[in-house]
Amino acid sequence: MTRRLMATMFVAAMAMCSGAAQANAAGQCAARADIVKALGENFHESEAGRGLINRNVVLEVFVSEQGSWTVLASDTKGQSCILSVGEGWDSPTIKAALPGA
Repeated sequence: MTRRLMATMFVAAMAMCSGAAQANAAGQCAARADIVKALGENFHESEAGRGLINRNVVLEVFVSEQGSWTVLASDTKGQSCILSVGEGWDSPTIKAALPGA
């Protein structure tokens, strides 16, 4: 079973089991805490980085030592949507350009 299918099935099952977790039309959104917990338990992924999309949405990247990865968009209300998943993550050292640096 592919990782993308497993992630979709997880979110769909979570939405069916929890009245508070309302999935969007694609079935890829749920409470951030639930998604983060599942990423850790099921795929051994932890947050590797984040950046602001705008003042209400954060882009987050979760990766595992085995190379699986997930990209989330999380809002200020605690809702997250899975944007993409994959395999073969490589983490070169990147320094963020800070204003005034």
